[in-house]
Amino acid sequence: MSLSIGIVGLPNVGKSTLFNALLKKQQAFVANYPFATIEPNIGIVPVPDERLKVLSEIISRQSTITPPLVPATVSFVDIAGLVKGASEGEGLGNKFLSHIREVDAIAQVVRYFKDSNITRSESSSDPKSDLEVVNAELILADLQTLDKQQEPRKSPTKEDVYRWEAVQKLKDGLNAGKLAKDVALSDEEKDASKSLQLLTAKPMFIIANVDEEDLGNDLGSDTIPVCAKTESELAELSEAEQKDYLNSLGVEKSGLERVITEGYKILDLISFLTAGEKEVRAWTIKRGTNAVNAAGTIHTDFTKKFIKAEVVSYEDFVQYNGWKGAREGGKTRFEGKDYVMKDGEVVEFKIGT
Repeated sequence: MSLSIGIVGLPNVGKSTLFNALLKKQQAFVANYPFATIEPNIGIVPVPDERLKVLSEIISRQSTITPPLVPATVSFVDIAGLVKGASEGEGLGNKFLSHIREVDAIAQVVRYFKDSNITRSESSSDPKSDLEVVNAELILADLQTLDKQQEPRKSPTKEDVYRWEAVQKLKDGLNAGKLAKDVALSDEEKDASKSLQLLTAKPMFIIANVDEEDLGNDLGSDTIPVCAKTESELAELSEAEQKDYLNSLGVEKSGLERVITEGYKILDLISFLTAGEKEVRAWTIKRGTNAVNAAGTIHTDFTKKFIKAEVVSYEDFVQYNGWKGAREGGKTRFEGKDYVMKDGEVVEFKIGT
């Protein structure tokens, strides 16, 4: 699976600048006026993972082959600025709201920077009110979806009943100003309501587009300070130069790394690793995924032909210098279908014919 994050916010908060910086190339058209992004721009970026390089070096020391690195990926979707009234067709309206339905998580970009040369949209005044405008439009769009639902008739199934109960509770919650993800539902109601594809049911976090001198400020657990301008400058530097630049700012990780880390956190994702002469690769799965379903992320046939999984921790794989040393040191083990995978484990799946 691949994580997809939708970048949303009011016009002129720096969404497209941030998007370009994250992708390290100009895939979005950046301009100082609303609606510079006419179609959603989608870019796929690798997930930074230093473990892959270490594994590749171990494999290459034991053979004449240096395996390629294949990191996990994140898709960023840059969606044009929402304005007040978007749910009723204002600006570019529902066209953009519909694009948000396709992503796994929503990153709301909020303007904290002070550049007076960048004009604010009519809907924008300060970070708090900006968030309120965006959330209000998402809520109104969800209420339109809920208003279209019809009460089940003639011998409804249990799922139909749970779905309708969820619709009623969600309507009450959204009308009270809550996001769908914050409305209390039973497990059955949550499952039955997934088909509604409500925008405010998606996991969300906030990207505060700050001035460079404010990068080290703590803005709260769900808010990530990122300077789009700094990210653009980092994109032009080598890896070593990037680290030096970040250190000079008192920041350990780039905005990209912090955004991806938050995306993995709120979606409860982890990565397992495979290491061989063919490739060294990271695979993204939901926390709690068992071995047979993890194997299925590599190839769907693996779920049918799964025999067992040989597993070793990343730390032991490195300490014992690869598969051979880890096996001889008794650090690998065989696990069955129901084994729950852990983040960073190096795995070799045994598959039947």
